[in-house]
Amino acid sequence: RIAGGAPGVDLDAAQQAAADFLAALGIDVDQDGLRETPGRMARAYAELFTAPPFELTTFPNEDGYDELVLARDIPFRTVCEHHLLPFSGLAHVGYLPGDRILGLSKLARLVGHFAARPQTQERLTRQVADSLVTHLSPHGAGVVLEAEHSCMTLRGARAIGAKTVTSAMHGTLRDDPRARAEFFAMA
Repeated sequence: RIAGGAPGVDLDAAQQAAADFLAALGIDVDQDGLRETPGRMARAYAELFTAPPFELTTFPNEDGYDELVLARDIPFRTVCEHHLLPFSGLAHVGYLPGDRILGLSKLARLVGHFAARPQTQERLTRQVADSLVTHLSPHGAGVVLEAEHSCMTLRGARAIGAKTVTSAMHGTLRDDPRARAEFFAMA
C-alpha cells in the first residue's frame, strides 16, 4: 500500500496565510472578486498536495513475459518546490518484468502519487523509477519526464514553450545499451 494524504492540513491557517501573503503583495482581498480568493487558494493547494492512497497491485508473471512494458504520455502536474508555481507534462514509465508484473493503471497512479507534493523534476523522475524497483523487483526500470515549468515560462527567462526532459534508469535499462536504446525509442 502506498500511503497518501497530506498530514497536518489546517485550512483555516492556510487561508489566513494566503490572505496575509496577498496583502503583503499589495492585493486588496476585500474587493468583491477577491474576497473568497484566500480560501480558494488554501483549498487549491491542499488539493494539489494531497495524494490519495492506493494499492500497488502486482501479479505473478506466470507467462514469463520478459519484454518491455511501457506506459507513454501519462499526464502529470505538480508544483515546483522553489517557486510554488506549477509544472506539468508527460511521463513515460516502463519496466522489464521479473517474477511479477504490475497493474497498468498503477504506472499512472505512481506518477500522480509522487507529483502530489512540491517537487523538482529530477527528484520526481527518480522517485517513480526507484519505487518501481523497490515494489516490483524488475530486471530494469526507466522513467522519462518532459515538462513545461511555469517558473521558467511566466517569469525569469520567460521561455514559453521550453520543455525540460529528465530520465532515470535502473538495471538492464541502464546497463544494456540495446535495452536502453529500445526504451528511449519507444518512450
